Amino acid sequence: MTEAATMEFHPQPQAGPAKPWAFPAPDRTTLDNGLTVLRCHRPGQQVVAVEILLDSPLDAEPAGLDGVATIMARAFSEGTDKHSAEEFAAELERCGATLDSHADHPGVRLALEVPVSRLPKALGLLADALRAPAFADSEVERLVRNRLDEIPHETANPARRAAKELSKELFPAESRMSRPRQGTEETVAGIDSAAVRAFYEKHVRPATATAVVVGDLSGTDLDALLADSLGTWTGSSAEPRPVPPVTADDIGRVVVVDRPGAVQTQLLIGRIGPDRHDRVWPAQVLGTYCLGGTLTSRLDRVLREEKGYTYGVRAFGQVLRSAPDGSGAAMLAISGSVDTPNTGPALDDLWKVLRTLAAEGLTDAEHDAAVHNLVGVAPLKYETAAAVAGTLADQVEQRLPDDFQAQLYQQLAATGTVEATAAVVSAFPVDRLVTVLVGDASQIEEPVRALGIGEVTVVTG
Repeated sequence: MTEAATMEFHPQPQAGPAKPWAFPAPDRTTLDNGLTVLRCHRPGQQVVAVEILLDSPLDAEPAGLDGVATIMARAFSEGTDKHSAEEFAAELERCGATLDSHADHPGVRLALEVPVSRLPKALGLLADALRAPAFADSEVERLVRNRLDEIPHETANPARRAAKELSKELFPAESRMSRPRQGTEETVAGIDSAAVRAFYEKHVRPATATAVVVGDLSGTDLDALLADSLGTWTGSSAEPRPVPPVTADDIGRVVVVDRPGAVQTQLLIGRIGPDRHDRVWPAQVLGTYCLGGTLTSRLDRVLREEKGYTYGVRAFGQVLRSAPDGSGAAMLAISGSVDTPNTGPALDDLWKVLRTLAAEGLTDAEHDAAVHNLVGVAPLKYETAAAVAGTLADQVEQRLPDDFQAQLYQQLAATGTVEATAAVVSAFPVDRLVTVLVGDASQIEEPVRALGIGEVTVVTG
């Protein structure tokens, strides 16, 4: 009889002690032209991320020209006084760089990513785009046509259509926030190169702009690079624009955007709440995450796992505009989609979740899981230079201190279950939510009306 073979197992490796981590703190300086610079050295990050924030908010757009900030943002990469649009794109490609831009309520942002070895060339291109954009008639006309082509596709998208309707419902008609960020067919059609240049000349200058640079900066004379590139950008001095207060009407009501034959209903439920300057923000973040921040949240547990109405429902808070004096605001919302026949039952159960939350509160297990997910995985979230740069740029845009994100994680870890419960219940009161449903009104109107969650209005899709 042969002897049975034996195997020797090596001991299973064990995790070592966790290393202390904090969101990185930037160094803040100002160039001679007035440009504010935040730099953050991240060893090993060989792809450098640069974010430029321009104080050109959407509410600065001239009447009847909604969308001109978006066209301007896109036109920055469409040629300069040195390069045509094609040449500029080719030069970026030779650097291995990408340049993206967008306009939102707080202003315009440009995001550059480039290998650190090509940073001098890429910063020069970025400086040219800001210093002397071409805004050629042909390129602006093409961007306008492209934007006009995008609008019907956005209207056909249920989620985008719901967001558009919620903004229209929440904000007064005279508020820029009530209208699409990138303009409508009527306003975009009226934009030309002269309008883009006029907006640029009035609102784009280094004295009110900020540059954020993140990456492995060892061996790089960043001061010299900035002086030779962004430092050559000139413009008049000016004070930052005042932040107008955000007002909204969140009286509980339902708007059904009719899409005959739709097999699903897109739902978006929202209201306006405090921004990141409010002391309740950490507890609100934690409570909202427990409500609908992940697959294991309470909304998913009921609507997806128990009832099978949906593939997922999310609750979130998104800052719209921020100000230290309390005039800013965040959108607090719940979004998802459900099958058409179960629209009424799904909304009924969603409201039951909110009422139960108010009556019984969050559990310690929900709280602990949320803290672990939000705080414990933060080092992974900020592994790239772009992620760090984006967050630092958010802080600047929202007029927050440079150590805000680091403090936020400490506050999240110290927030208790009772505080998180109070914050999320205050964020989502059952009688102060505007509900937008994009779906087949003939099937969902009456079941929703029977729920009694607010007056129901039907509009065309």
